[in-house]
Order: sequence, then C-alpha cells, then structure tokens
Amino acid sequence: MDESGTPTRMRRIDLRAADAGTFDYRAVVPRAEFDVEAATHAVIPIIEAVRTRGVDAIREYSQQFDGVDREDIAVPQEALTRALDELDPKIRAGLEEAIRRLRTTCAAELEGDVTTQLGDGAIVTHRKVPVDRVGLYVPGGLAPLVSSVVMNVVPAQVAGVGSIALSSPPQKNADGLPEPTIMAACALLGVDEVYAVGGAQAIAMFAHGAGPCRRVDLVTGPGNIYVAAAKRVLRGVVGIDSEAGPTEIAILADDSADAAYVAADLISQAEHDPMAASVLVTDSSDLADEVDLELEKQVYATRHTSRIRTALGGQQSAIVMVDDMAQGLEVVNAYAAEHLEIHTRNAGDVAARVRNAGAIFVGPFAPVSLGDYCAGSNHVLPTAGCACHSSGLSVRAFLKSVHVIDYSRDALAEVAEHVVTLAEAEDLPGHAQAVAVRFDLRRLSGDPT
Repeated sequence: MDESGTPTRMRRIDLRAADAGTFDYRAVVPRAEFDVEAATHAVIPIIEAVRTRGVDAIREYSQQFDGVDREDIAVPQEALTRALDELDPKIRAGLEEAIRRLRTTCAAELEGDVTTQLGDGAIVTHRKVPVDRVGLYVPGGLAPLVSSVVMNVVPAQVAGVGSIALSSPPQKNADGLPEPTIMAACALLGVDEVYAVGGAQAIAMFAHGAGPCRRVDLVTGPGNIYVAAAKRVLRGVVGIDSEAGPTEIAILADDSADAAYVAADLISQAEHDPMAASVLVTDSSDLADEVDLELEKQVYATRHTSRIRTALGGQQSAIVMVDDMAQGLEVVNAYAAEHLEIHTRNAGDVAARVRNAGAIFVGPFAPVSLGDYCAGSNHVLPTAGCACHSSGLSVRAFLKSVHVIDYSRDALAEVAEHVVTLAEAEDLPGHAQAVAVRFDLRRLSGDPT
C-alpha cells in the first residue's frame, strides 16, 4: 500500500485461450504512450538555434530547462580531477569492477578482418574500421546514470575510436556542471572532453558542432523523449544508435518462481521513471496473486514510492496471464522487451527459445540490476519493441564495415564479360565501358573481326 493506504496493484490482461495463429499479441501487450514524432516539433527550433547560434543558444536553453547559466559549456579538467578525488571509494571500486567486466566482454566481441579469395588475384577483404569521432550522451534527470558513462565509453574505447566527447545536463547543485559521479567516471575512464549540456541541445551540439565541441560522426546514449526526438530529426546528419524510449522489463515466470524476487525486479525498473514499464507474463494465478501481495509490501518500503506506484499502475505495466510457457514465449517474443527475465523451470532451455529481447537474464540470480552495472553486458538496449530488429550498444556500434576489393588484370578478365552483360541489361553503358576499356572491346562484344 502507499502512504494513503491504497493497495499497489497491477492490472491484468488475460490471454488464456487466445489463438496465437490468429491473435496479434503485439496489439495487446502493454506499452507506454511515447510519441516521438510529436516531440520532434518541439526540438526542431532548438536544433536550428544551436546550428545557427551555437553556444549562445545552448546557454539560453540551459537557463530555460536546467535553471543554469554557465558561460563555458566545457567542463574544466580540474573539475573532473576533483570529482574523482572526492569520489566515495566504494563507488570507485564498483565502477572499476564494472569497467573491467565490460571491457573484457567488449574485447571478446572484436572481430578481425575477413579476407576471401575468390580466385587467383581476386580478393575481397571485409575490414572493420572504428568511427573517427563520437558523442556520448548521459542523462541526468530523475536518476543521474553514472553507469551509462561506463556503458557508452568502454565499447567506444575498445573499438578504437580516436576522439570521444561526452555530454550530460548541467546541475544547479553542482555549479552548473554535470552530476559529480558522472564527472568522476569520465575522469576514471580518461575522457577529458566533457560538456555540461543536456537534452536536444546536446544532440544538436554533437551533430552540428558548437563552440569548443567539434561535430561528431555518431551519437549514442539514452535520454528522454526530447533526446529521442532530436536523434530522429538529426538522423542522416549524424549517425545514431537508437531512439530509446522509457525503460522496460518483462518477466516470464511459472509457478516455480519466487514472488519476492519477481516483485523486486518489477519495482527495480519502475523506479526509473513514472513511464517505466513492468510486465509479468505467467501461467500461474497463484504466482500473480503472490506478486501482488509482495508489491504491496515492497513498494511501501521503497524510497521512490510515488514514482514506482505511478509506473506499476500505468497502462504500460500489467500482469499478463497465459495458458502455458509456450504461449508465454509467444507473448514475450511479441513484446520484444528491453530486458527479459526468465524465472521458470529449465530457464536456460526457455531462454534459448527467445527470439526478441534486448538482453535476456536467465534464472533467479540474474536480475536486471546485475546487467545495469556489473554483469559485463551493456545496458543501452532497444526499447518499445525495437528488439525485434535492433541490438543493444556494443563494440560493433562504433565500427564500420568496409569492403576492400583487390583484383588483378587476369581476375577482372575472368568476370569482365559478365559485368558488361549485366551493365548493358540495366542500360548503363558507361558501367560496361569502364570494364571494356581495359580489354579488347571486340573480344568482349563477341565480334570475331
């Protein structure tokens, strides 16, 4: 219950007996209202102002949105150093372990060049090249996500990105600088180009360049709806990782699950934001009832009770009842959650049947909170069902694939006639001539004279 005595209950959606062959689960699974397109109308003037007026526009928006008027948007090196010096040793130890684990998994993901020899003198190499310069965004709203510094910076560094800039919103209680633990994490990772700029104006700064910040090639990192809208508007001007929406967790559980664990994990995502989504998919009515009871106890005891109750009671959250785990799998695959926990018998086998999820957490001792910090995985993940086609942030996001084609004269001659034929079939004679000019035109055209 909350402080007024109102029970904390999640609505229920009953999909038992629904036929997966004719029923579209995507139409009924809970979703937050997150209209990025509508928000684009609000961010377009901001982006244009930053493009044309640079730092002056950024300062105006920082004063308007953050209540901060700071002349220099760049964070001084001494502020970064001081933040690290003053960091709680336990927090530093936690960050160092998170960095070590993520760096280890990122290094294992690195792919070498792949060279294919298609014949004598016919070689194609698939080369991986790091992006030259990236802009990393770290939100600082209801929860200053210091862990997002780690999740953005480490894969970029492992990929070999040569130039890294990071931006986070200015804070009134930090003299207009970003939240101190965020600055400390930057210093710990050796990132010295840091900006006190938030929201859409930060994305515009990265995309167009402003003041001391040169334009970047790629922007990554989570943010609010205006950050997502700015990414959408600027896609093409700059590369982006994704348009992240409100965070979400889905838990697939049978009657073997521990209701206390399930409730705690639902709460863990709900405390991010009133729009956060917490979804339980289960075939056990008893478990659903037990989770409701646990939520009443646990929500009341949390620090952010109001925020959590709003999220759990919103349309984006629900307990979804299914006939069995086979149907449950169809539902969670349709939902394509950012985070998916499996609390079932033979959880590993069930997890292997999941097709759509940003990250999958297997069994009772792999909560999403582990992935947020120290699992060695990345917590920047696709939301709003995008896990059906997109992946989370990784080393690959900071690498480009380049094909290198190296053919000798003889190797080109072997396929020249095919190239000429196909080019002429497309009515592109110039394409054909670019090959034919290197050889005997009469031979290529089949003219024996």
